[in-house]
Amino acid sequence: MTAAQKVRWAPVLAFVLLACGLAWLVALPLWLGDGLAEPLAPVLLVVMMLTPAVAALIVTFALGAPARGTRLRFLGFWPLRPARRVVWLLLIGWLGPPVVVAFGILIAVALGIVQLDFTFAGLAAQIEQALPAGAPMPPIGLVVISQLAIIPVAALVNSVPALGEELGWRGWLLPALRPLGTGPALLVSGVIWGLWHSPVILLGYNFGRTDVSGVLFMTVGCVAWGVLLGWLRLRSASIWPAVVAHGSLNASAGLILIVAAGQPDLALAGPLGVAGWVAAAVVVAVLLVTGQFRRQPELGAAPVRTTRVGETDASASPSVAP
Repeated sequence: MTAAQKVRWAPVLAFVLLACGLAWLVALPLWLGDGLAEPLAPVLLVVMMLTPAVAALIVTFALGAPARGTRLRFLGFWPLRPARRVVWLLLIGWLGPPVVVAFGILIAVALGIVQLDFTFAGLAAQIEQALPAGAPMPPIGLVVISQLAIIPVAALVNSVPALGEELGWRGWLLPALRPLGTGPALLVSGVIWGLWHSPVILLGYNFGRTDVSGVLFMTVGCVAWGVLLGWLRLRSASIWPAVVAHGSLNASAGLILIVAAGQPDLALAGPLGVAGWVAAAVVVAVLLVTGQFRRQPELGAAPVRTTRVGETDASASPSVAP
């Protein structure tokens, strides 16, 4: 039997169809209304983040995938051991994404994609537009400092809705695909994660592109960041570092809008755009060179065994019943 045949494809297909179908259902009022300008759009975007979790729970309980008795371990909720490793990876997940996002901004500057403006004139113009007529303009320096200082707090707040996605992508889907090998599982789950965003990307979310190019940019961005989030999941055998990292990425994604001169093209300069791909690729390369993908604990267990990228390790995750 080959590695691919060990993946229980029926539950995987059911999960993907449920997650994507529910996402389109939640986004339907936006398509029937005023798109992202719809007053309910912020609420629907948060609800959409819950659809992968709903899909994972339906597949888990309705199809018995994974089997009863292994579910908390399979999904990465428990046990959190060894505690020191999980705590360190939680810290990396919390503080690492803003560093990678900032690195991506430097790459965008080096590539000539964006110019920095430390007078923050663009940000000041946005604030002025948002203020009621006659309202005093706050000191721009204070605004910038507060925006930067709030990122760690916002990362934790954003982790709550991020759990809705991570329970699906890194909690259920990635372990279900692990028999393919580490590399293929990370890539396939990243592609599915990216395509799942299609209902709102095609409305102009993130990149302002309402055609297939926006979906392609998002998909590549999700593959790049999905490898990093997936590494946190596999290295810790816990979902929580990936949850916090997802929240941290969402909290720091707007950093480019603070420091850029004018309105940057987020498909090129944003954290999910070209500059972000390069930054994530550099971090992944460092992880590969330092052997961080070779040592992974069994998911949900304490012992550490050696696996290599692309190598099949059927024991790395509990079996998923068809």
